Amino acid sequence: MMNDGAIVTMREFYRKLQYAGTVVIAIEAVFPQVEIPENRPAQNRINARIGAQVGQFIRYSGSALYRRAVLQYRDSQNNAFPFHPYDAVLHYEITYNANCYLSAFRDRYEFTGGAHGNTIRSADTWSLKSGRLLTLRQIFGYCAGYRNLLLEQILKQADGMMKHQPGVLFEDYRKLIVRYFNGEHFYLTPDGLAVYYQQYEIAPYSSGIMVFTIPYGIIGWQPSCRQ
Repeated sequence: MMNDGAIVTMREFYRKLQYAGTVVIAIEAVFPQVEIPENRPAQNRINARIGAQVGQFIRYSGSALYRRAVLQYRDSQNNAFPFHPYDAVLHYEITYNANCYLSAFRDRYEFTGGAHGNTIRSADTWSLKSGRLLTLRQIFGYCAGYRNLLLEQILKQADGMMKHQPGVLFEDYRKLIVRYFNGEHFYLTPDGLAVYYQQYEIAPYSSGIMVFTIPYGIIGWQPSCRQ
């Protein structure tokens, strides 16, 4: 009998890189390490994917982004401008870990000067039986109308948000919600399926990443070890 959930330990990586004796970039990663004692193949598959994501982030931050920081540092020195060190942060958040499913999103934040940084969200949902990724098509099976079902629920929630908090979304939010819907931008929560939109897609920066949670009862599916 395998566990309903995985054992998750959060790991940290932190490094500051210098140029000419000055810190030009700080790199930070907080990421999960998964343990499934009764299912090592699934455990290894999940950890391998997470490790590849973290490794890619560290390599990019320590090479391409570092070089950009160095160039900006040199330019600031040549023109007597203040230099603000770059920040590169990768942070994972476990959103669901039960009923043989593990779900998490990861926010990749970069500050490269200017008024504020930029965050990009990605997400993965794994079956703890196989260690493989779950897709929306697998959740909804052959139901071709799942996109319309989700959009209907998202638009309903968005309408309510704008009614109670005008300005939280762009004025043409209904059109933008349909345009920027992405079938890979989802994760599981205890309350339902969460669908998210990146910064600036449907709302101003101050609203952050917009998330809409559709209850499992509405989508007709919920995480279960019987699947």
